[in-house]
Amino acid sequence: MKSITIKGSERESVGKKATKALRNAGMVPCVVYGGEKPLHFSAPELSFRDLVYTGAAHTVKVDLGEGKLNAIMQDIQFHPVTDKILHIDFYQIFDDKEITMNIPVRLVGNSPGVRNGGRLLFRKRKLAIKALPDKLPDFFDIDISKLKIGDNITVESLLNDDFAILHPDSQVVVQVKTARAAVVVEDDEDEEGVEGEEGATTEAAAEGGDAPAEGGEN
Repeated sequence: MKSITIKGSERESVGKKATKALRNAGMVPCVVYGGEKPLHFSAPELSFRDLVYTGAAHTVKVDLGEGKLNAIMQDIQFHPVTDKILHIDFYQIFDDKEITMNIPVRLVGNSPGVRNGGRLLFRKRKLAIKALPDKLPDFFDIDISKLKIGDNITVESLLNDDFAILHPDSQVVVQVKTARAAVVVEDDEDEEGVEGEEGATTEAAAEGGDAPAEGGEN
């Protein structure tokens, strides 16, 4: 998994006035838990661009000049009006200790079931896994190029010796359901003139057009 380096300065004062002054200067107050004691630091808001505004999962290398530590982002707070980053919590990680992390799911290919009028339902956009830091994947890439109407892909097909997936094996990640205008095709012959329409349908579903809410998962 890719690691992003955040260069910051350790904070001596963590009061409200000091925190407000940091934010006014374009800095983000942060804290790292999981070590011997909480470590408070701050870093420029632009430093977090590749960490926060991305669909990928990353670990973080916090560089405070005198030493570096590895961590993962645990929580982030945004201003309710301006969306500026107000505060970030990190959790320190160690090479010999497993951690739990949500890993994004990416769909690869085009589904023949969608081409024939089915609805692509993207049930789990992130999967929680437990692994050693160096075994964490960047993404789960799922090939949907063989999904026909009525087919699905479950967690069971994604199991790997490098990590544990913290969902039931029967959990559906993506599926193609019958729609009113769907055509069930028994063979693998491609119909002419529908290639572009399929891609558009798949892209819309992946953006959330057909996928129901996941109950508040991030």
